[in-house]
Parts: sequence; C-alpha cells; structure tokens
Amino acid sequence: MKKFTLILILLFFQNNITFASDYSNSMLSFNLWLKNNGYSYRVGCDNKKTRNALCYDENGNPLWEDKENNLKVNAYKGRWSVPFNKNPNRDTLVYYNYKNLFSHETGDGSTIQWKKYLIQASKDPYEFKFNKIENEFIKKQFMKQAILSYLYFQDGQIIIDELSPIDRFGEFVNNDTKLRSNSMGKSLASYVLGHAICAGYIKDVNQKISDWPLVKDTLYQDEKLIDLLNMNTGDQKYVYDSVILEMGDVEYQTVEGEADTNTIAFYMGNYFKNKKKSDRKYNYNVINTHLILNYAMFKSGDNWQKLLNNIFQVKAKVKNSVYFFKVPNKFVENGDAQSMFYATRYDYLRVAKTIMDDWQNDTCVGKYLKTIYNNRIEKKLTNPKRSLFRVEEATYSYGGQFHLDIKGMKDRKILGMGGHGGQQILIDVENSRIVVLNTIHVNRKKYNYNWKKMVYNIIKDGVQTP
Repeated sequence: MKKFTLILILLFFQNNITFASDYSNSMLSFNLWLKNNGYSYRVGCDNKKTRNALCYDENGNPLWEDKENNLKVNAYKGRWSVPFNKNPNRDTLVYYNYKNLFSHETGDGSTIQWKKYLIQASKDPYEFKFNKIENEFIKKQFMKQAILSYLYFQDGQIIIDELSPIDRFGEFVNNDTKLRSNSMGKSLASYVLGHAICAGYIKDVNQKISDWPLVKDTLYQDEKLIDLLNMNTGDQKYVYDSVILEMGDVEYQTVEGEADTNTIAFYMGNYFKNKKKSDRKYNYNVINTHLILNYAMFKSGDNWQKLLNNIFQVKAKVKNSVYFFKVPNKFVENGDAQSMFYATRYDYLRVAKTIMDDWQNDTCVGKYLKTIYNNRIEKKLTNPKRSLFRVEEATYSYGGQFHLDIKGMKDRKILGMGGHGGQQILIDVENSRIVVLNTIHVNRKKYNYNWKKMVYNIIKDGVQTP
C-alpha cells in the first residue's frame, strides 16, 4: 500500500513538473511573440486615457513597453485550449488566442509546429462590394464576448462587417490575420473531395476506398465515401470527435488519446487494424474527415497541389494565402494532410461565396453538394428538440460534413459549418445569405454569444439595407 501511495505521489509531481515546464516554455514563446509584435508590456497609465486597464496615446493606440508582459494569464493544466465550461479573464483569452492562431509556427515547445499545404493568394482576388449598416446589438456582443470577427453577406454585398474592438482583442486581429477553422475544416475537406470527383480522380461518392493501401485490413477497408462523408461508418466504439476511445498497448508517437495529431498510417495501424464495425449510426469524429481529405490526396497524386490551387486560388480567388495543416516530419504516402484550415476573415467569406455559387450555378461541384445534401442522414441525438446554441446543436441532419436541417428552417437549404470555440459559417444557398463568425471561446455561461440573434435570425430573415 505504501509503495502504491508513493507511486501516486511521484506521478502527481511528475505531471505537475511536466505542466510547469510546458507552461514555462509556452509563456517564453508567448512573450517573444508579444515583443516582436510590439505588445510586450502593459504600461502604467499616468493619467492617460484608459479602457479595461489598458493605456492609450492621444491617437487611440495601446501603449506598451519592452519588458516581460504583465498579463494575468491563468493556463489550464493538461489542456491545449480553454475547457468548454471555463470563464477565463481577457488576458487568458489573449494567451489562448495566441495558442490558436500563432503558436504552431513560433517555435512554441508546447505546440506542434505544423507544416502546411499552402495555397498562395490569387493574382486576381475577388473584390467584395459593400453596403454596410450598423448593428448595435452585434457591437455590444463584441464588447463582452470572445468574438474576433463577424461578416454578413447578402445579395452580393457585405452588409455587416465587425472586428473585435481594441478594448477586447482588436490589438491581435486584423483583416490580414489568418483565423483557425477548427471543425469548420471538415466541410472544406468535403469541398476538396467534390473537386477531386469533378476532376476525374474519383468516380463518385459511392466509390469504396478499398484501393488505398493505408486502409487495408482496417475497419474502413470497404467503406464508401458517402458513409465517411456522413460520419456513418460504425466506428463509435473506437473514436469520437477528436479522441481515440480504445488506445490499447500503443507506444505513442502522438499526444495520447488524440485522433488528429498524426498520419492516417499511424491511426490505421495502431487503432483500427482488424477492427470490426458496429451498427451504423452518426458518430461525429475527425478520423472520417481525414480519411476523406487524404484519399483525395492519394487519388490526385502529383496533381494534389494543382487541385488545391484550383479550388482556392483560381475559383475562390483568395486575397491572402490559405493552408491546411500537414503533419510535420512525415511522408505524404502515409496520409499527412490534416483538415485544420487557416484563412483571413474575408477569405473565409470568399470560400463560402464560392460554395454558394457552385450550388446556384449547378456546376459539377454544385451537383456534388446537392448529392451530399440529398443523401444526408438524421443525427438522432439525445436531445430531439434541438437547441439554438450553435449550428451543431440546432440541426437535425448531417450530410457530406455539413450540418443540415436547422430547427425552424428544415424546409430551407442552409449549409452549416461549425467549429470548436464557436466558429460558425452558415450559407443559405437559396436566399444568397452568408454569416461568417470567428471566435476564441464559447460556453453556456459567460461566453455564450447570442447565436439566435447574431446568426439564426439574420440567416432566417435577412436584414434591411439602405
């Protein structure tokens, strides 16, 4: 008993030492990032104008000094992001915004330094038309919520255009900042697959992936793409969301238990080899998404970059470069593409508009979008009433990596994309309305932005313009 107690004590101290070391390394990288961007230290105010304990010069610019930052950051032990039920202060949100948007390329020792499948900006980017109105309710939401950006597009024009004010997170985000998709990238992986089909690399959504050596003798060997697209592969015993449920005796080469930090070859070989599927039902998880994206990469072969360029550079005409994550130090043959996507706020809208244009113009990819819509499945989750919390919870169906059939608008063809922390893109393909909302954190308490008024009602009813 004494020996067992001693082991528990040692494990406790080891875990705390590891956390302290990771946190220290991360804070060093955070401080360096702040310094390199002119945000090193929040200065004393000395009777200067202040807001939220920040000091500003006569032109409204924040005042900082070249010292170690004095932000009051409370990191969460063992967590890479803010836990859902936590209510962090502003400074902690600033830190996790850095973790979300920048730490994967700053040398931060606590963050995987991801490589990129990079698509360069278009030489002829799409330029938006504006007919902006002020929405005081949305402005007030920015002042108390962890929101970075809000865009509303209607009938070919941007109608509402808001960035986080300087009082909140406006120092750390602008029109050129690349924002993190989280699970909105799942829908973009599906969009890539649609283009791979239309380019002739893949027959259709009913094609099986059994010609792919990476899935041989695994649970997914004879899976059809349509079932992967619908998260309907009978894998609920082994994976849910971004978590591996049965880890076995694997010598981990990735973050323990995570399902989205390594290659397809790693996950198939270690977790899904010779596994039997359960009865099919909707089971939301990132493994299905990464199989879709990497199968498109496998089938397009040497034309993979050309495929990506055609989607984002030629069609969407992005103004800045965009990228998917690429697992570092691995081989493309092992399936190293990851669905995490980064783009500026306006480039997210450019991509969403291109999806809408495909649907409305009935292009080949538009026909693909209609096929996955028509083959959607019921979620059949435990709360049949559906809550207007986010598009993920407000929808009854799932199809082709999109959330579909919104409560109160089931007769409307609206493609929903949602991601961790409150990221949302809704595309009303019949009424030409799009909302793009980027955030740091969301929960059901303090950081519960009003999705019904900001997203649901605006998509449902549109807005009056001058």
